[in-house]
Amino acid sequence: MKFIVAALFLLIVTALKTYNENKVRINQIQVIGSHNSYKQAIDPALFAAFKKQDPQSAAKLDYEHISIIGQLNMGLLNIELDVYADEKGGRYAHPKGLDWAKNQAPYDTAGVMMQPGFKMLHVPELDFRSHYLTFKECLYALKQWSLDHPDHRPIFITLEAKDGKPKNPTFVEPEPFTGKTFDELDRVILEGLSADQLITPDIVRGKYNTLENAVLHNNWPTLKAAKGKFMFILDDSGAKRDMYIAGHPSLRGRVLFANAMPGTPEAAAMFRNNPKDSEILQLVKKGYIIRTRADADTEQARNNDRSGLEAACKSGAQIITTDYYLKSTHFESDYLVSFEGVNKYFRMNPLFK
Repeated sequence: MKFIVAALFLLIVTALKTYNENKVRINQIQVIGSHNSYKQAIDPALFAAFKKQDPQSAAKLDYEHISIIGQLNMGLLNIELDVYADEKGGRYAHPKGLDWAKNQAPYDTAGVMMQPGFKMLHVPELDFRSHYLTFKECLYALKQWSLDHPDHRPIFITLEAKDGKPKNPTFVEPEPFTGKTFDELDRVILEGLSADQLITPDIVRGKYNTLENAVLHNNWPTLKAAKGKFMFILDDSGAKRDMYIAGHPSLRGRVLFANAMPGTPEAAAMFRNNPKDSEILQLVKKGYIIRTRADADTEQARNNDRSGLEAACKSGAQIITTDYYLKSTHFESDYLVSFEGVNKYFRMNPLFK
């Protein structure tokens, strides 16, 4: 009798899960993911020298992440990547920080930073250690992980195209992004991840005249349709966003969603870094996907301040990022981010229950 009851319970749970996957759309969930997901710690010797020179800035960079694959295996559903253009190769191959302190760990022993192509790091010359030095390496790892876990929930990837003059004039100046660079970025993503592993603006737009119109009519894929897929969102609100959109109305033919303003044809997924921004709730209810942050610059973790996380959860923002899905190993703190329960990074969005 107990066996029959247990079997019936399992069937009911399975049926409910199938129903949800067929009916619930990806804008009707909430996920937790990481910020600067690729980042390794600054070498202790270099960090000590940096901290002595600028303790306030050093505190903001005093965090690190386990491998991206380790994060995905934990159940995190958003990763954040910073990419730098390096058309000829070698621009970031010899960080000055390696010369600012002795006895640092070896760096790029395989010489991949000399190769042409997009690189992944946080701050050139200083915070340059990464689980994947090249974007191609990262995409390859994501593809293999996805193939090994074909039923995984959709993974959101927020991507920042880094350039601009550095605050420190002695630091290397990043290569500027252009329309051609963005075309190459799309090509590299499509080469690294097959088209059937991606949720693109064209898929969401479907038969609607604009991407925003599709979003406002809830045309996001269902969880079932989004299984095994990745969705990229460009983290820029200015010239680079406009450059990415140019020539691609409603992001036709593009791979990434853009951080477009509500009321524009390209509006679909947006960034609101402040989780206490009262606008988030209304944007989510309209159908947009919003990314916000539970914490920043190690501040909340140092003060065990969960108010940002609580605000993010209540706001309905679908993507919540943190540096602390694990407790800090750099300073004493009990700050830890998940939904209710241990290591819980996915839930139904409270605004759509």
